[in-house]
Amino acid sequence: MIFYVTVLRALASVLITNAHYTNVYPIELIANGGLLGDVIFFAVSGFCLYNIRDKFSKWYSKRIIRIYPAVWIITILYIIIGFYKWDNVNDLFQYFIYPTYYHFVASIVVLYIIYYIILKNDILRNNIPRIMIVLFLIHILIYIFIYDKSYYHIDTVREPMIRFLFLQSMLIGAFFRQKNEKYQNAKIKVYNWIFVIIIFVLYFISKMIFAKGIFPELQIVNQFILLVLLYYIFKVSASMDCKLEKLPQKIKKIIQFVAMITLEIYLVQYPIIPKLSNLPFPINWIIITTCIILLAYMLHKVNEFILKKIKREKE
Repeated sequence: MIFYVTVLRALASVLITNAHYTNVYPIELIANGGLLGDVIFFAVSGFCLYNIRDKFSKWYSKRIIRIYPAVWIITILYIIIGFYKWDNVNDLFQYFIYPTYYHFVASIVVLYIIYYIILKNDILRNNIPRIMIVLFLIHILIYIFIYDKSYYHIDTVREPMIRFLFLQSMLIGAFFRQKNEKYQNAKIKVYNWIFVIIIFVLYFISKMIFAKGIFPELQIVNQFILLVLLYYIFKVSASMDCKLEKLPQKIKKIIQFVAMITLEIYLVQYPIIPKLSNLPFPINWIIITTCIILLAYMLHKVNEFILKKIKREKE
């Protein structure tokens, strides 16, 4: 994988996890950046999945098989030790078949289908910016005529509307893969970094304003700013790929390790954080982070073993 993409995958994992540390930090505001981490992760997925060669059934099954064993393993473990409970058959369906408890998994299994349709059609694949404009217009129309704008909830990750944002993020990733020769190691321009800083500040200011219930009818602006921020994060990261490659090996190995277990970090963290957050800071942060990394790595190795076994049986 191109190294700057590895860096972005690791960054996404850190941002998403950090956003769940609300009761860990002495200052709640520090636990932020989760949605930014989500869109970076979806963009990285779009980047990595750009070259689609297989028929849909084969391609889709590969993607699903990569995800679901890890979901099933950790869910069964957490049910056994009492972290997860269910009251009816519908709860089990959500845990194991369409796992809406894991919003990333619930979104990605749907968005893979739309992403495949776009990327396998030459006309659509060669007009990704236009597709994004069309998607945003549809998003705007739904927002204007259907969406409840009386309070701020547009970045709630368990709502269906968020999938417009995630799909557009995947398409931004696909666009950068498509134009990789243009952006990778391009001349680093200072104004791009200035744009990133300005847009980053605008994003968090707008988020704080809307979260306080001010101008809730304009909350979709927050997502538009976020997409612009994502574009410039990719742009400056791509231009720095050569410099990132020259990082010390120890730092590179840490980044690669976190990037490798990103899915597993996401899956294991939810019960661990609230169980240990009452410990004094920073002891709670150290113990929680250590537990998440260790359990995520173990889950990754078990999942890797199962995937290799499935692959051998198919051969």
